[in-house]
Amino acid sequence: QVQLVESGGGSVQAGGSLRLSCAASGIIVSINAMGWYRQAPGNERELVAAITGGGTTNYADSVKGRFTISRVNAKNTVYLQMNSLKPEDTAVYYCNADLVTHRAREHYWGQGTQVTVSS
Repeated sequence: QVQLVESGGGSVQAGGSLRLSCAASGIIVSINAMGWYRQAPGNERELVAAITGGGTTNYADSVKGRFTISRVNAKNTVYLQMNSLKPEDTAVYYCNADLVTHRAREHYWGQGTQVTVSS
């Protein structure tokens, strides 16, 4: 059984920083892209940042220059460094992984971690 376990959320003031982590565990053959999504109350879930197995990154325009996604393949872990946080970054952040198990290629989601930015 594959699990994605997130950590690092919390509450900060505007301008502050947080670092999110997401570790995948279970019977994993390989991991393709990994990413972070977020969902604020009343809004749809949106892509924040993604990174391929080769390290190519993609960011939402709203976080470019402030957030950095990275991964350590040997640890099946993806990180999201969030700097210069704004109140509009407040949301539940979800980790996503496109990975191959012994059964098939599937997308998995973490349980979500709350990020709250106060003005």
